[in-house]
Amino acid sequence: MDVDVKVQQRLLDLADVDAELLRIRHRRSTLPEDKEIERLNKERQSRKDEAVATEIALDDLDRDIKRLEREIDQVRQRETRDSQLMQSGSVAAKQLSELQHELGTLTRRRSLLEDELLEVMEQREAAEENHKHAGARLSHAEQELEAAGLKRNDATADLDVAERRCNETRETLAGLFPEEFLALYESERRAHSVGAGRLQGSRCGACRIELDRGEMERIKATPAQRVIQCPECGAILVRTAK
Repeated sequence: MDVDVKVQQRLLDLADVDAELLRIRHRRSTLPEDKEIERLNKERQSRKDEAVATEIALDDLDRDIKRLEREIDQVRQRETRDSQLMQSGSVAAKQLSELQHELGTLTRRRSLLEDELLEVMEQREAAEENHKHAGARLSHAEQELEAAGLKRNDATADLDVAERRCNETRETLAGLFPEEFLALYESERRAHSVGAGRLQGSRCGACRIELDRGEMERIKATPAQRVIQCPECGAILVRTAK
C-alpha cells in the first residue's frame, strides 16, 4: 500500500491522540479518589456497626432499668401492705412475727435491687456517652465520604472533558486518511493497543523493540511512500526526518 509521506506522518498525531485516550481510560479505572472512597465506605460501615452496637447496649440497659424499677415497685407495695397489716392490730402474734420477718427480707431485697439499679444507671450513663461518641464518629465518616465523592466527581469531570476533546480531535484526524490505510491502523490498534509508531533509528516507537540489521536494510530500500509495518508488533512504522 502506498500513502503520501506527509499523510503517513500525520498518522503519528492520531496515534498520540489514541495513546492519550488510553491514558485517560487507565486514569479513570485507577482513580485514587475511588480507592479513598472504598476506604471511607469501609470506615463508615465500621462506624455504623459501632453506633448500632452502642444503641443495642443502651436498649438492653433501658430494659434492665425498667425491670429493676418494676421489681422495686413490687417490693415497696408488698412492704406497704405488710406495714399496714402490722399497724392494723388485727393480726395474731404469730402472724405479726411472720410479717416482721417478711418485712425485713423485703427491705434487704429492695436495698439490693436499688444498689443494682444505681449500678445499671451508671452503666447507662457511660453507654450514652459511648453512643454519642459513636454517632459523632459516624457523622464525621459520612462527611468525609461525601467530600471524597465530590472530589471524585471533579476528577471524573476533568477526564470527561479531556476525553471529549480527544475524541473530537480524533474524529477530525481520522477523516484525513485513505480508508484502507486507516483500516489497517485501526486493525493493529485493536489487536495491540498501538496502531502506529515512529521509526526511531532502528527502534520501533510502538513496541520499543530494536530491529535487526537485515530488517533495517529492507526498510531503507523501501520507497518512502510505501507503508511498512513492524515485524515484531505489526504496528505501522512511520519514517520521519527526525
